[in-house]
Amino acid sequence: MTRNRLLAVGAAVLATTLLPVSPAGAATPASPAVSYSNTLIEKRADAQIYKHTDGFYYFTATAPEYDRIILRRSATIQGLATAPETVIWTKHAAGAMGAHIWAPEIHFIDGRWYVYFAAGSTTDIWKIRMYVLESSDANPVTGSWTEKGQIATPMDSFALDATTFTVNGTRYLSWAQQDPAIATNSNVYLAKLSNPWTLAGTPVRLTVPTLSWETVGYKVNEGPAVIQHGGKVFLSYSASATDSNYCLGLLSASASADLLDPAAWSKSPTPVFKSNANTGQYGPGHNQFTVSEDGRSDILVYHDRGYQAINGDPLNDPNRRTRVQKLYWNADGTPNFGIPMPDGTTPKRLSSYNFPDRYIRHWEYRARLDADVTNLADSQFRTVPGLSGSGTVSLESANFPGYYLRSRPNGEVWVDKSDGSTAFEDSASFFQRSGLADSAAVSYESYSLPGQYVRHYDYLLRVEVVTTTVGKADATFYQQ
Repeated sequence: MTRNRLLAVGAAVLATTLLPVSPAGAATPASPAVSYSNTLIEKRADAQIYKHTDGFYYFTATAPEYDRIILRRSATIQGLATAPETVIWTKHAAGAMGAHIWAPEIHFIDGRWYVYFAAGSTTDIWKIRMYVLESSDANPVTGSWTEKGQIATPMDSFALDATTFTVNGTRYLSWAQQDPAIATNSNVYLAKLSNPWTLAGTPVRLTVPTLSWETVGYKVNEGPAVIQHGGKVFLSYSASATDSNYCLGLLSASASADLLDPAAWSKSPTPVFKSNANTGQYGPGHNQFTVSEDGRSDILVYHDRGYQAINGDPLNDPNRRTRVQKLYWNADGTPNFGIPMPDGTTPKRLSSYNFPDRYIRHWEYRARLDADVTNLADSQFRTVPGLSGSGTVSLESANFPGYYLRSRPNGEVWVDKSDGSTAFEDSASFFQRSGLADSAAVSYESYSLPGQYVRHYDYLLRVEVVTTTVGKADATFYQQ
């Protein structure tokens, strides 16, 4: 018996000896799988989805006509796709707030709703500044809105993409703005707020586009969005031109630090989310964050396009669309954005029942179990209708569409490209069963080899008959 098998047996014996309840209770993931279908909403860029305490999700985004602010409301994220869309405000006929209505965000602050947005002027469409609307109605979709005016900043210059958040009881505003004194298009700034439309104190500049991936086409840092986790504050931002070069960077700081000290923030040296030719997604950016319906998963909201080539100015291309996918967390507490997923159902991860820190992943196409898979997409699979057999499923690689988990004739499980043959489709089809070691989990019975299950052995995946307690544990996985 190998050392790994001894460890597995020992773990099972220890769990039986020490735990008065089923070991499944300890292994069940805190953040179970979620499932959405992309694209969520066509022709809606700079999207934000806000989950309110009333149980509803509120959606707003830039319309490609750049002339209005829209809201949708639904009890589910997927429901936003078909929810009625209401225009809550339209651009002015003349003067300020008369052009380029961009990047609205909705927030609930001290019992009132606020929408932050950017707008140009009819006399100068590029004189873009930040503005705020307010509503005291319970339902912001049907409520009335009042203009609170422009957010005044020390520099009277191109400014947009305002977002607000609180850390340790202090409310902040972050936004993008051009500094005429330096040769960039926009940088990201942070300030405290004295009220939802008024800055308190002097803003600080958090990041300037200097890295190669931040300066393609234009020198841009914009679209800040904040998420907090494990005592850290993470601020994502968008960089470069709004074509296929658009991507996300990340700043991070301790939640106990002085967030108005730029030195408290560290910057990712490479983009954390970018175009992916394999999945057919280009220019992902201007993201926000929300949470799943059960409140147990963080959800990334972003826009991208389904093609790379754009004729003319990307801002005149109307086909940026809203998409969502689960945000995961690395073992060190940092967010893992993964890659923009293919169209269709979002993928899942499968963690081991008896080694809960390890996930099914492919490594040089061999299927195995590994811990701390920071190349996230290697451990993500789409559950799709089985290539063979009624009632079966197939597990398609997230980062290699058209490749599937399948058993080879020697029983080894690999991620292979479908050749369309009956033999391949049979070997890549499985019956998804209740977990052999825990009914809250799943096990995968081979379609082509009835009675045999996908299981791990020495951290490599195989299809075998399982009869022992350890074998059943090896063949049980949690969807995350």
